[in-house]
Amino acid sequence: MRVIARLDVKNGHVIKGIHLEGLRKVGDPTDLAQKYYLEDIDEIFFMDAVASLYDRNGLFDIISKSCERVFVPITVGGGIRSLDDVEQALAAGADKVAVNSAAVRNLGLISEIAKRYGSQCIVGSIDAMRRDGAWEAYIDNGREPTDLNVVDWVKRLEDSGAGEIMLTSVDFEGTFRGYDLDLVFAVQDATSCPVVISGGFGKIEHLNKIFGLSQPSGLVIAGALHYNKVSIACIKDAVLNNLV
Repeated sequence: MRVIARLDVKNGHVIKGIHLEGLRKVGDPTDLAQKYYLEDIDEIFFMDAVASLYDRNGLFDIISKSCERVFVPITVGGGIRSLDDVEQALAAGADKVAVNSAAVRNLGLISEIAKRYGSQCIVGSIDAMRRDGAWEAYIDNGREPTDLNVVDWVKRLEDSGAGEIMLTSVDFEGTFRGYDLDLVFAVQDATSCPVVISGGFGKIEHLNKIFGLSQPSGLVIAGALHYNKVSIACIKDAVLNNLV
């Protein structure tokens, strides 16, 4: 089970909020990426938090600079709308790209990326919010509903060629009250793709509810690392002790 640091970036700064709103600055993305790398993080996920609003991706320079000091797999998301965007991300040093809004608007993009670069390169990113006993997929960094049922959507992403799913609970994101386990279980039951989960982690005890019931491919963690609530070493020890 991989431990993945998530860096949401806006205007050159790592930011953090609650339910993807109320964002505040927490640091420099390159410095934080190097810090987590030196602390033995397995992967780093960079997300441009406002790319879908302003029709651009501002991460390529940050990725390029980070790759001079960071030597773990890097995924970049936010503003990936075309094969040209994917090519620029990979040229900057990213290993994978994550697509959410653009996939909802053009599901064929997932197939195009998978065909050219391989399924291992494409992460289907889902921002999920609970609605009427189920979950609805949201786009534009959790701002816009889509009327897509998350469980149905994850199947379509897999069928289109996504090699991995990153699942974020908007309801739990930034709350430090643990993962939305019902959501995690529902999505894992619906796909054979590796699923990495994001949103809600705040303390080691939150992992106890996952071990034995579910085994996601990765834990995506942001605020708990940014605010020093728990160390990467403690998380990895908990993962090792429960999975070996």
